Amino acid sequence: MRAIVQHAYGGPEVLQLTEVSRPEPMVTEVLVRVHAAGVNPIDAKTRAGGGFAPQMGRPPFIPGWDLSGVVVQIGYGVTRFQPGDEVYGMPNFPRRAGTYAEFVTVRSRQVARKPTSLSHVEAAALPLAGLTAWQSLVDTAQVGPGMRVLIHAAAGGVGHLAVQIAKARGAYVIGTARAAKHDFVRSLGADEVIDYTAGAFEDAVEPVEVVLDLVGGDTRRRSLEVLAQGGLLIPLPRGLDVSQEAAERGLRVAPLIVEPDYRGLEHLAELADSGRLKVSVSRELPLAQAAEAHRYIDGGGATGKTVLTVISPS
Repeated sequence: MRAIVQHAYGGPEVLQLTEVSRPEPMVTEVLVRVHAAGVNPIDAKTRAGGGFAPQMGRPPFIPGWDLSGVVVQIGYGVTRFQPGDEVYGMPNFPRRAGTYAEFVTVRSRQVARKPTSLSHVEAAALPLAGLTAWQSLVDTAQVGPGMRVLIHAAAGGVGHLAVQIAKARGAYVIGTARAAKHDFVRSLGADEVIDYTAGAFEDAVEPVEVVLDLVGGDTRRRSLEVLAQGGLLIPLPRGLDVSQEAAERGLRVAPLIVEPDYRGLEHLAELADSGRLKVSVSRELPLAQAAEAHRYIDGGGATGKTVLTVISPS
């Protein structure tokens, strides 16, 4: 099969299209023919030697975690799927999954049935970012009706899904984004959008119960200023630790790393199929152009998601 193989840590040029052996499913695994693979900022950070490089180990390896495709073979003990089923997921994160490939084996309980309303390209964009938003806002913050939620980088891959998930839970949602992206964020359902380049966001935000920080750095510390007493800060990605300062103010901090979760994927599929969750794909490239996809990600500031097409849509 064809796959993108990373032969060393470094720039996008380390990603090379290569012929490799097709995997075989072990017990409890399914073999998926990949139609599309999502590309995430963590993919690029890991490729460069940061992110989850320690979990990936020494190259060569096939990068990627997000996938959407069709089951072509099942291993012994699999009862959830049959060949021909369309599935999507984020297997094995943060260890090797190898989704930048034509075929991949995954544990059957780390994927779910693809949302019927989404194409494979859209579905491949959803798992890592969608589960990050779901596990942050629903499992951790337990966002519900009337709660005020601030989402930084609301137009980004995780952010644009988080806005919609929070709205679906009945929250009042405030997002930060550049002025050029305000219409997009409002179209997702945000009640307020703040241009963080025009002034200090903390001067424009009334107290909120939850902050989802997808930026880091000084934004993290400044976010404490807008949290109501007992409020919760969910910091992503890893970085500046403000937990002690938060505790001194009577605030909470809950760092989170997304985990494979087929139940969460099923909830996301329900939201998508009900029309309450739309996936924005800003760039779609063929598998052979994985390096170009990483260059785009490295540039920062993308709206929505980037996806590699492994099988061209009909």
